[in-house]
Amino acid sequence: MHALFLHGVTGISGCEGWIGALVLLVTCGLLVGATEGQAGLVPAPPAARVEVVTDTLHGATIDDPYRWMENDQDPDWEPYMRGQGAYARAVLDAIPGRAELARRIAELSGEQPAVNAVQSSGGRLFIERRPAGANNFMLFVRDELVGEERLLFDPETRTEGEIHHALNYWVPSPDGKWVALGISASGSESASIEILEVDTGRFLPEAIDRCQYAFPAWLPDSRGFFYIRLAPGREPGSVEYYQDIVCWLHRLGTDPSTDVKTLGQEMFPEVPVSSLEAASIAPLQGTEFVVAAVNTGVQPELRLYLNTLANAAAGKGGWRPICGVEDAVTGFVSRGDEIFLLSHRDAPHFQVLRVTTASPGISSATVVVPESETILQGLYVGRDALYIHDMKDGVDRLRRRGDDGAVTEVAMPHAGSITMVAAEAERDGLLFGLRSWLSSNAIFALEADGAVRATDLTPPSAFDPSGFASEELLVTARDGVSVPLSIVYRKGMVRDGSAPTLITAYGAYGLSVTPNNQTMMAFPLNLAFLERGGVWAIAHVRGGGERGLEWHEAGKLLNKHRSWEDLIDCAEYLITGRWTSPARLAVHGRSAGAIPMGRAITERPDLFAVGISNVGVHNSLRGEFTPNGPANTPEFGSNATEEGFLGLRSSDSCAHVRPGTRYPAVLLTTGMTDRRVAPWLVAKFAAHLQAASTSGRPVLMRVDFQAGHGVGSTREQRDAELADMFGFILWQTGGLP
Repeated sequence: MHALFLHGVTGISGCEGWIGALVLLVTCGLLVGATEGQAGLVPAPPAARVEVVTDTLHGATIDDPYRWMENDQDPDWEPYMRGQGAYARAVLDAIPGRAELARRIAELSGEQPAVNAVQSSGGRLFIERRPAGANNFMLFVRDELVGEERLLFDPETRTEGEIHHALNYWVPSPDGKWVALGISASGSESASIEILEVDTGRFLPEAIDRCQYAFPAWLPDSRGFFYIRLAPGREPGSVEYYQDIVCWLHRLGTDPSTDVKTLGQEMFPEVPVSSLEAASIAPLQGTEFVVAAVNTGVQPELRLYLNTLANAAAGKGGWRPICGVEDAVTGFVSRGDEIFLLSHRDAPHFQVLRVTTASPGISSATVVVPESETILQGLYVGRDALYIHDMKDGVDRLRRRGDDGAVTEVAMPHAGSITMVAAEAERDGLLFGLRSWLSSNAIFALEADGAVRATDLTPPSAFDPSGFASEELLVTARDGVSVPLSIVYRKGMVRDGSAPTLITAYGAYGLSVTPNNQTMMAFPLNLAFLERGGVWAIAHVRGGGERGLEWHEAGKLLNKHRSWEDLIDCAEYLITGRWTSPARLAVHGRSAGAIPMGRAITERPDLFAVGISNVGVHNSLRGEFTPNGPANTPEFGSNATEEGFLGLRSSDSCAHVRPGTRYPAVLLTTGMTDRRVAPWLVAKFAAHLQAASTSGRPVLMRVDFQAGHGVGSTREQRDAELADMFGFILWQTGGLP
């Protein structure tokens, strides 16, 4: 990604096309100088104002030349971001072959229908689908699995000019007559709940704002739902934005101002809720009880409490504890009076515990699925059984626990990653999606007898992956630990070090990198890169969940350095194995995955040609001062303690940029409505790199003013971003004509 055409990179053609593009940029007035080493050919982007703020933290002096960017009301902020965005846009559009690459990506994404989720409720099946050629996911409904399908809601009908809308979440009522929809504008995820009547398609008059993460949970009678709501009057960029969240009960057809406050801070002494926590309530279907779950939204461990539905709906106390944070419960499901808990206490690979509504305390729990060599991922309940989703060596599977307590394995259609599961306590079996690095999402029905059959919810792939292959390998890290590495490539490739290669990593929150959660580059979109001789490698670095709790703990807080060390070691493995070379190697990270990406290029700039970051965390030392920052301190640390400060400084990409260093070419992307990773966390890194690098290679910051963290982006927005990423990589590594 970084090796521009004149720096010892052989085999790069198309220089005439680049020079022609420079003429176009000069004509547009966008070439305003040149950096050293490119014979005056590469311009300087808009310069950031320097205004140093000095902090002393635990005896260390920290200089921040771009602290002003944290104030989005600063008069220089928006012009700077617009200037950077315009500069990046001009350079990216001028990349030779980028337009053809964009056409291929649009073909791959547009011709293949996609299903994001399905849910069964009240004898109806609800499907979130993006039809072939559509720009956004829509909500459809059909009666049963094989009934006639009809459109319920298309967010594109809300589009006004540049302002597009997205369906962030949706939950049907138990009787299938209503759907609570979370709808937001411009990718902000700042959703409002609207209520749609399924039979008529009409919306009820009430709408409930401040519902970014609402977790609607319907009452058993389908006449209302519990939901959580952000506090009023908070500025979107403030550190208090996600604090003081309250759980409410809304009844259909009523004014939201009359909703019942059911859980929040200082309401009930038996359920302590801090300013950083949220408490959600879920009725246990078929019983008179509800469960409240309390956590920060980032920390996976839950505190669970049981109450009667009558008490909870009236905003009354009487909550009884099920488990505390120390019990390490990360999920639960219920089946009648049974409550099943997924826990990693004394079980790093997780186990399933069982309690009852009559005796809900975890001290009375029994183990119903013990820990094993597999990593338990989730639990689901059908009328006939408890279903367990687990993973072994990067491959997902399902197991079934029947009423007799016997656990049997389900024969999967093929190896891959489970993308979604739709189960209902009133129906036998379930639906599940399955995809791999080289297959698109397909949805199957699992019957009560264990048989698995294909459904018509997803058509066969329109694209043939038979010319490509994937491998699962182990790389020995510098401390002797084996790190899983997935590699996807064209069959028959010659391993002579010449292949443009993209290595990606995440390594946070105990989340595993799978074909399911890498949808930006998942099949068939990855074909656009693979067809051009590219190799895609996925480093399953520490901090993730691929090997259970220990893998997560080994890459968080003061251990965070192992995430980028594993990434660097996997990159060196690719080079030693002649998959690629430093002149052909790109490194990528998204969101928290940008921490290992950013530290890899600042620690080993010689190892990579390109760095790509999407909505990335690059200024860890200041992360606490973002809306999402305080809740993340258990994962990354806090400046309030010396240990936390040391961990944050170690993982801060900005703090490790050194003037006079030959850095790779870098493409950073951000969305101006991002509430999870503030755009200034990206902008500061761009400014540091642009001021420090002497390589002459471009450092671009791509800015989308109608996008956030990516959840609400349209197909066209995602396609354009991917075309820029792949185009930038192939341009800098010699993979474009």
